[in-house]
Amino acid sequence: MGTLYLVATPIGNLEDMSPRAVRVLREASLIAAEDTRHTGKLLKHFGIETPLTSYFEHNKLNKLDFILNKLVTGDVALVSDAGTPAVNDPGYELVKAALASNFDVKPVPGPSAPIAALTASGLPTDSFLYLGYLPHKTSDRHKFMGQVASLHYTLIFLESPYRIVEALEDILSILGNRQICVAREMTKMFEEYWRGNVSGAVEHFKSQPARGEFTLVIEGKKKEESERWTEDDLLSAIKKELNNEKSAKEISAELAEISGWNKKDVYRLINRKS
Repeated sequence: MGTLYLVATPIGNLEDMSPRAVRVLREASLIAAEDTRHTGKLLKHFGIETPLTSYFEHNKLNKLDFILNKLVTGDVALVSDAGTPAVNDPGYELVKAALASNFDVKPVPGPSAPIAALTASGLPTDSFLYLGYLPHKTSDRHKFMGQVASLHYTLIFLESPYRIVEALEDILSILGNRQICVAREMTKMFEEYWRGNVSGAVEHFKSQPARGEFTLVIEGKKKEESERWTEDDLLSAIKKELNNEKSAKEISAELAEISGWNKKDVYRLINRKS
């Protein structure tokens, strides 16, 4: 039985193609590609002659059986137009079907636009939420952003050049004037990272030509003092955690993260409680 390989490909710079990715694509019996014409150019550049088949949003269900049958006798490599397959494309359905049929599924890690933008943003990277493309309609965007407005995670969205200003204006309206990194044309010739607050981003991109795909990295909601737990709430949580036989060090670290209290003050209350 074959293995389904999820092969990450460059998001703009062909030098980011890993030697392992080239080898896996060369040795696979079939490559399933989001756009065979686009992937064909990549394969030609690296001298890869493996047969191609299309696998995209509108044929993903019809192609499942064909690809699964190919996995019976050999390896299949899945690629997207750029970056890591199964992230923001229909690869998830194929992965799920392959696993359900007891085939191995293995990643060949490499470029990923959301992660690349996050690491270069200057915003917190310890906890983040990737949410793909923003909805096209203004009302849907407002509703969508309203659902994540209170979250403390760094938020990552994708947006097209034709809606970038409108999207930034909606972000300002719903999420407020937070810090943001707007990444455009990453790894390509006109690569750009704009960092500042959202209102500044609106003004900057109003004067820019509509060009390139955008990745938006936005500061999460700050933990305001008014959101801090009351002492009674904290003592109640401490009691519960002590009943779970956790150490004072573990409890103080965990509760400080979610309560808005200083770790030392939590530790002091734990000692008082015990």
